[in-house]
Amino acid sequence: MNSNKNTARIAGILYLLLIPFSIFGMIFVPSQLLVAGDGAATASNIMASESLFRQSIFSAMTVQVINIFLVLALYRLLRPVNKTMAALMVVFSLAAVPIAMLNELNHLAVLLLSTGAGNMAGFSAEQLQALIPFFLDLHEYGLSIASIFWGLWLFPMGYLIYKSGYLPKFLGVLLMIGCVGYLIDSLAVFLLPGVQVDVAILTFWGEVLFPLWLVIKGVDVEQYEKRALESATV
Repeated sequence: MNSNKNTARIAGILYLLLIPFSIFGMIFVPSQLLVAGDGAATASNIMASESLFRQSIFSAMTVQVINIFLVLALYRLLRPVNKTMAALMVVFSLAAVPIAMLNELNHLAVLLLSTGAGNMAGFSAEQLQALIPFFLDLHEYGLSIASIFWGLWLFPMGYLIYKSGYLPKFLGVLLMIGCVGYLIDSLAVFLLPGVQVDVAILTFWGEVLFPLWLVIKGVDVEQYEKRALESATV
């Protein structure tokens, strides 16, 4: 019983850890240093705050490492409901990890172009700065590709929660709605270029309430043990 509660709380803590690392590495620092379409201004900002930009890249990669341990904890917590759906949840989540990790190479390229580090001696500052918006655009497209899987993993997870009996159904519904938000935003980038679509900002609440529930309330242990026993006998 204590093991089940501990697994729920560990999963909740890991999920909540994603929030500060994501905000710092993927939202706050880029919003302060990166200027869309202006390589010179971006280069100037990064040179003035190179350490901060490096920290943001590290923070964004840390998010992906946390995601690995998070989905494994959630698999352990939700597999009594349906092992196939739990495995699908793991596959979708882990598929996003290498995409998002490799996508940070685009920000590293921006860093190298901004500072002139590496084998850049043969290029003028203007030539290097002209490439910066290109790599910033690539990074945004990379995030949109990763977001497809950040959305897809929410559906099996929401389904498992809804069916579990030991977690509130409304959390499962919110997570499945969150899946739709991510997918709409990601697909719009590729199918409706130039149109600003940001549905996920309205549908992300399940990803806040669910980890809070795990940390504060955990699971209904009696119902969990019942589902685990049923799963073992199938």
